Amino acid sequence: MSQFLAVSDVLLLPSELESFGLVALEAMACEVPVIASRVRGIPEVVRDGVDGFLYDVGDTKAMADGCLLILQKSNVREAIGKAGREQANREFCASKVVLQYEDLYQRTIETTKSKSLK
Repeated sequence: MSQFLAVSDVLLLPSELESFGLVALEAMACEVPVIASRVRGIPEVVRDGVDGFLYDVGDTKAMADGCLLILQKSNVREAIGKAGREQANREFCASKVVLQYEDLYQRTIETTKSKSLK
């Protein structure tokens, strides 16, 4: 998938429901600006106006305008793409995410142990 994303100018994600927005994160890692619905987990990944644009579900006119802005202004596309890659590397890199999972597992184990002792 990264080969397709790497040659893309924009990722359009007009979802009505998204649990996390992994495809948006993958696009950001490839410096591809994201146009997406402001729904569930996507705003956890995409910062509106920084590394992509978020719109209300079903607002296809605004999404099309966002795509045109990115496609017509290479400086906007490049700035948003670079910001997205930096965000993906900083906030979602494997070393950081693994530590968060380890912490979650440790807290879950400790909570389970303390409940079983009561």
